[in-house]
Amino acid sequence: MQLAKHGNKGKVVSGEAAFPSQQLAAFLNRKVAEYNQPFFIENDPVCVPHRFKQKQDIEIAAFFASIFAWGNRTIIIKKATELMQLMDMAPYEFVMRHSPEDLKKLLQFKHRTFNTTDLLYFIAFLNFHYATEPSLETAFSKWMLPGDTTIEKGLNGFYHYFFSLEDIPNRTRKHIAAPEKNSTCKRLSMFLRWMVRSDNKGVDFGIWKNISPAQLICPIDLHVARVAKHFNLLQRKPVDWTAALELSNNLRVMDPKDPVKYDFALFGLGVMEKF
Repeated sequence: MQLAKHGNKGKVVSGEAAFPSQQLAAFLNRKVAEYNQPFFIENDPVCVPHRFKQKQDIEIAAFFASIFAWGNRTIIIKKATELMQLMDMAPYEFVMRHSPEDLKKLLQFKHRTFNTTDLLYFIAFLNFHYATEPSLETAFSKWMLPGDTTIEKGLNGFYHYFFSLEDIPNRTRKHIAAPEKNSTCKRLSMFLRWMVRSDNKGVDFGIWKNISPAQLICPIDLHVARVAKHFNLLQRKPVDWTAALELSNNLRVMDPKDPVKYDFALFGLGVMEKF
């Protein structure tokens, strides 16, 4: 089978090689090392949860920052910061102890198609969950089974759990993705990367311990898909959950324990280097 490997600048050239090739793995590992650095935080939505120290504050800030993460990164950061400020820069305290008067401060909040109706339901769910659980991790992990190779059951379970409250606004369902709907689950996959991955670089938090980095799925959008296809890491044309699985499985060949670290390389090449 004819497969691709890269030249010195990451360009694809023809040749017979194991897939993924050692040369490609070495190139992408260099790109991971280049972008998985503290400087990455400032201009990425991950900067919003990095303003907090308490675990629950980090989780809530990261959850909203990831849900808002489509479009311009500067605007995403601005809107996520605005919401944290409306919550008095204490999101966990706000979620658990807000008054009806406190909620009035949120009535003008909007980010693209995410409006006040959605926000109030999100807060209601978070209040419901944290009333009995110390971490948002169990909202995903409790649906998983021993031996699961990916987070798929956790994502599907979270979708149904999130929408288990009474009086669900139908419009809000579009803001939470699920593999069973064949969504890429890009934003939730990014959120999980932030919470689960752990290294000494300081970008990802690694504060969840019951989900393994090996089970994560690489966040995929059109930019990441373009780069992945360039390197023959992705063949599927539709950018959907099946494509996310295909890409992540190929990344596991290069690093079975931490495949999603390559998100730094693919994102950096696609968005920051316009590869």
